[in-house]
Amino acid sequence: MTDHSSGGSRAMHGPPVRAVRARTYVVPTTYDGDPMPESDGTARWDSTGVLVVEVEAGGCTGLGYAYTSPAALGVVRDVLAGVLLDDEDAGGVFATQRHFWSMARAVRNMGWRGIAASAVSALDVALHDAKARLLGVSLLELLGASADRVMAYGSGGFTTYTDTQLRQQFAGWAERGLRAVKMKVGTDSAADPSRVRAARDAIGADIDLFVDANGAYDRKQALEFAERFFADAQVSWFEEPVSSDDTDGLRLLRDRAPAGMRIAAGEYGYVPTDFRLLLEAGAVDVLQADATRCGGVTGFRNAAEQCIARGLPLSAHTAPALHATLAASVEPAVNVEYFHDHALIESLLFDGVPELIDGCLVPDTSRPGHGLVTSGRGEDYLTSEWES
Repeated sequence: MTDHSSGGSRAMHGPPVRAVRARTYVVPTTYDGDPMPESDGTARWDSTGVLVVEVEAGGCTGLGYAYTSPAALGVVRDVLAGVLLDDEDAGGVFATQRHFWSMARAVRNMGWRGIAASAVSALDVALHDAKARLLGVSLLELLGASADRVMAYGSGGFTTYTDTQLRQQFAGWAERGLRAVKMKVGTDSAADPSRVRAARDAIGADIDLFVDANGAYDRKQALEFAERFFADAQVSWFEEPVSSDDTDGLRLLRDRAPAGMRIAAGEYGYVPTDFRLLLEAGAVDVLQADATRCGGVTGFRNAAEQCIARGLPLSAHTAPALHATLAASVEPAVNVEYFHDHALIESLLFDGVPELIDGCLVPDTSRPGHGLVTSGRGEDYLTSEWES
């Protein structure tokens, strides 16, 4: 049997990329179907941008996407599409590693991190999806399964929510079988303890409660809240209690927070070095990675390998439909963030979204690739499109 993932003879000679397409969408944020702005400890927004790309090779189409600014389409059009289309002698669509690093080099001078990274990420996912489809296997089979499902945790609880809305959202997730939920804190530190207690009341004693400050607190404030949240509401996960750029502060929290509380960060990792620096600093109990930012399938699996080397768990940040497969393919993955906005958007834009079963996301390995196909239901939110 050919080893499709490591570059056996069959895997090294795929058809070349013949076309690249890109579309962008801007989808309003909602609560219970009605438009509603959202906020966390450091930002406020009323919509979510999505880049959706397709690559065509050998009569198959691979699909990828990233949550990012619509400006990412320009990076695909002006820089990255040419990299893929001009690389006919480099192993074709099967040479995913070579394409990844060719794209990384192409965006070096404009800056790899940020919008360029999201464009690279979406195309890397599309290339892997096309490769799996051409081979007639699921993406999980192509990558090699570590598990057939991955625990999901409900994520929302924005600071714009009233206590009633917070309770309703969390109680609903508990009824759906999710075993953990995460809320935002940090906009109004005086109100945070009572909001956290309201969340605990909504979910009862048997469901884990996570909080995410998005870097809103300073070090001593974060340490005080870590102790208080744990004592008052048994919070077991504190995400970005200080800025993820403050690795010394994260290390302080990791060392001094209650033993039953894990410190998590990494969602703003764009390149492999970002994860290495967090891990070398001993800054986290759990590393987070977002495949729509950190380089798609290739970048996410690189983050997982770094976790294995350090003996730490990995958590997949947002994009649950994609991360259901990617997290199930790597040993250190412990959960996937079932993010409120993205769960709604993925059900709108795509068919084949993985099911939520007994609190876990379960990839459908009967479908080729990652199983997602465009639905045609999001045209009202389309903002731009381009194809080669």
